[in-house]
Amino acid sequence: MKSLILTTGARLLIALFLVFSLYVLLRGHNAPGGGFIGGLIAACGFAIHAFASGVAEARRALHVDPRTIGTLGLACALIAGLMALPLGAEPFAGIWGEIADYKISSVLLFDIGVYLAVVGGILTLIFALEETL
Repeated sequence: MKSLILTTGARLLIALFLVFSLYVLLRGHNAPGGGFIGGLIAACGFAIHAFASGVAEARRALHVDPRTIGTLGLACALIAGLMALPLGAEPFAGIWGEIADYKISSVLLFDIGVYLAVVGGILTLIFALEETL
């Protein structure tokens, strides 16, 4: 049975969860939070949408297969970890650079990779479980 209140609320909550998850992801670079917690929060938003509207609608809202998101996240984390090797540093050593007066680091790329891997892994699991019920 679908609830109109839950379906309407889920549309609002998914946007709120995604914005907050990005805040936690970017805040985690210098404070508590980061890719893992941010990824869990984003996955919770899509999970609520899947419970309210069904998995097919949640997949349409996601636009990309969760396995692809997880694979992309693993690739980002691996690239961030191996960026230090050509410079003679140890794997997963932080590399900092500057692009257009903005300081960026390989640590942020690693956090983004963890974020995407968690979102992809959790949503793959939730969607598979929800489709079997």
